Amino acid sequence: MPLSDQTRVEIREIIAKYPEPRSALLPMLHLVQSEEGMVSTAGIEMCAEELGLTSAEVASVATFYTMYKRRPVGKHLIGVCVNPQCGILGGDKLWETLTEELGVDNDETTEDGEFSVERIECQAACTYAPAVTVDWEFMDNMDPDKLRETLAKLRAGEEVVSTRGAVIRDFCATERTLAGLDDGLADSGDNNADEIMLAGLTYAKENGMSAPLPGGDE
Repeated sequence: MPLSDQTRVEIREIIAKYPEPRSALLPMLHLVQSEEGMVSTAGIEMCAEELGLTSAEVASVATFYTMYKRRPVGKHLIGVCVNPQCGILGGDKLWETLTEELGVDNDETTEDGEFSVERIECQAACTYAPAVTVDWEFMDNMDPDKLRETLAKLRAGEEVVSTRGAVIRDFCATERTLAGLDDGLADSGDNNADEIMLAGLTYAKENGMSAPLPGGDE
């Protein structure tokens, strides 16, 4: 949908949260993306106007970070980590399954506009490799069968819950959350700080280990 006067109002709300207006640019771009499913030329121009920047300055940010898309994204964005740990533990097979099921390749969208897919070099979820994200929500310890089931449920409009407790909505809804606007879901989802994730901290405590203080003081 095109940008509206309400988008400009919400952009100004985001700017007001920061002592330096330019610091608001990243969440502003997420807001633009939530409205249009991409960072459009019009969105870049609106951000530039509100921050007193040139369109080139805003575009340089929008093209640097891979989370900002310059082409329309499908209703759901599926990301598969193919970095070494995830790749070795099944990420490569997951990518093969995903592209075969949907008939698209990296950075492409299905003809019905339902799914876009993306190879991701790291999702910072090595603890639960191989990892997949759906609209940036984690689907941990995935395998081909679970991936096929997830795709089928999303296509049928059935509820899909990430392994960390959050209900999958859609790409644009998640982008609005990343813009920092209240989605009413702050108390949903699970902590997920289980024994696997806390293994390093547990070991350190058991062995009297601690991180050095700033400045090198013990």
